[in-house]
Amino acid sequence: MSGSDRPVSSGAAADVAEAVASVRNDLEALAVLTLHLVPGVGPRLASRLMERFGSARSVLNASDAELREVPGISGKTITALRTAIDEGHAGRELQQCEAAGIGVMTLGSPFFPRPLQHIPDPPLVLYFRGRWLARDELAVAIVGSRHCTHYGRRQTERLAGALARAGFTIVSGLARGIDGVAHEAALRAGGRTIAVTASGLQRIYPPEHSGLAERIVADGALLTECRAETPARAGLFPRRNRLISGLALGVIIVEARRNSGALHTARHAMEQGREVMAVPGPVDSLASEGCLALLRDGATLVRHADDVLESIGPPPHPIRTPSGEEVRSLRQLRLNDRERNVLELVTDRQQHLDELLRQTEIDAAQVVATLTVLEMKRLVRRLPGGFYVRCDTIE
Repeated sequence: MSGSDRPVSSGAAADVAEAVASVRNDLEALAVLTLHLVPGVGPRLASRLMERFGSARSVLNASDAELREVPGISGKTITALRTAIDEGHAGRELQQCEAAGIGVMTLGSPFFPRPLQHIPDPPLVLYFRGRWLARDELAVAIVGSRHCTHYGRRQTERLAGALARAGFTIVSGLARGIDGVAHEAALRAGGRTIAVTASGLQRIYPPEHSGLAERIVADGALLTECRAETPARAGLFPRRNRLISGLALGVIIVEARRNSGALHTARHAMEQGREVMAVPGPVDSLASEGCLALLRDGATLVRHADDVLESIGPPPHPIRTPSGEEVRSLRQLRLNDRERNVLELVTDRQQHLDELLRQTEIDAAQVVATLTVLEMKRLVRRLPGGFYVRCDTIE
């Protein structure tokens, strides 16, 4: 398995059986899952509990008096926590998930998506089908109106397809309208896509996207915080939206009315330090009111994929594309084959031009010309004496 095909950021295998076994054999992961299953313990209260006691196991071992000292916890919730421990809810949950072909990832485990580990109120548990790969960290979210126009559909198809071909994973929410179009376009382009649902993975919503969900499982993943049989409810969508933005380097809004849920995703992106981008629409179109308001307030205007590459800063760490290329700067995604080949010769260690030429069969004059182009693109730096060094980690 190549570096680009490692299923999770740590390199461990992220198939369903191994993910479930990993939780079953880890006492802290079991405690995290137990806490997640307690009614009344949401992401915010869970964060308070973990901060107060230091670990999920310590939360479960705390006395009722100690638990009552945590703001926001009720006597009813404490009783539910004791019941979850005594009745072994976590073990039953793992059995049910494994039987349904649903994987489980807990916060802090090697399987958990790295981009979500440090967002405000991270999820304690993610349920998944399909595979989360290390290269999915090179991701852009595309969201928008459920009642999109022909213009919104066309722009989404164009952007999602181009970004997928450039090596980005497309993240969206499996909803009607823009979300579904983004997933479809990524799959048609031969790319990967991640759908974050506001329902359990055995209650796909909307039901007409069940077929799309199965195709996403084959070339991406379905992710959710919700237990398998949880139906979609209004309150779950805002919580889902923070995961969509958290998984991505940036969020593109394509068509959104002023009260659109897509604007909640934009707000989460701002709080998480992700880039917020919007596609402009006709100034008299109600479908574009939200996008135009975002642009007025400072969001980046997106016309095509190059605008996205210009807007998003460097990844927090190198990411591999499906071809195995290590990406340090998104500018790399716009290089031609010769530019990529020459860039691969240059390292963080200073190397003389003669040393670079010995490593390639490309004509010397073409190497020198290409190095000049790469220098103009701020991917390499020429030093005195004919030495070169990579500089694409410096923006």
